[in-house]
Amino acid sequence: MIRRVIPTWLFFALAIAGVSVLLVSYEFLSQRQTRINPKQTTIPSFEKLGEGVKRMFAKQGTQGNPKPPMFWNDMRATLWRLFIGLGIGVLASVIVGVLMGAYRWIEAPLSPIVMFLSKIPPTGMMPIYFALAGTDQRMFTSMVALGIFFSMTQSIYQAVRDNVTDEAINKAYTLGASESEVIFEVIWKQILPNVIDCIRAQIGPAMIFLIAAEMVVSDAGLGYQIRMQSRVLNMNIVFVYLLVLGIIGVVAEYSLLWVRRRLCPWFEGT
Repeated sequence: MIRRVIPTWLFFALAIAGVSVLLVSYEFLSQRQTRINPKQTTIPSFEKLGEGVKRMFAKQGTQGNPKPPMFWNDMRATLWRLFIGLGIGVLASVIVGVLMGAYRWIEAPLSPIVMFLSKIPPTGMMPIYFALAGTDQRMFTSMVALGIFFSMTQSIYQAVRDNVTDEAINKAYTLGASESEVIFEVIWKQILPNVIDCIRAQIGPAMIFLIAAEMVVSDAGLGYQIRMQSRVLNMNIVFVYLLVLGIIGVVAEYSLLWVRRRLCPWFEGT
């Protein structure tokens, strides 16, 4: 039966079984590839992955000029760029999307532009970002912010048009609400769960845009390190960095779900 409820213990048992099958399959492929080529590094074993982790956290620099481990330096650079870019992109898209959904005179000139630009892959616009923002911090934040801005603006605008009825707005005016009160008390509260879900949906694309930019022009960051280590086939480090990217995405996903449960408890039952 579709969507039939299963016991919680069975759900978690099946989840653990799925992960276990994945890990066993990976180790099998690694051992098989090693038997074919004992010097292979394309599918490193768990032992080799452990060696990669040690290298990531090893001290850098000289005795008199110590530097932070490679991993922390890359993680700090990537997370800073990601958070700043996401913050700017989300704030701008919320403002523009809500205004487009609330006012037809704003919707009319902006909706065709937003619709068109949302269909252009941001990675294809990288040369434009390089030309306008250079190759420093501004370029990375611009890549993330503009990369999510147009598609997220369109989603928020559509949420306002679909989820906020004219009846709700007219009732608010009848009760004496001002325009700003209608926007914040009716429109914003109605679409807040959709905004949080839009952010969840944009985490993955934002990381793609940032990692692509770091692979091309950065001198620090997870994308930069993946590119450098893959050149010399240090796949035990590359695989661990990919695992870290997945963990960042999962943590962001569940953090936003927690925020949605706290801010929008009425939405959880829908």
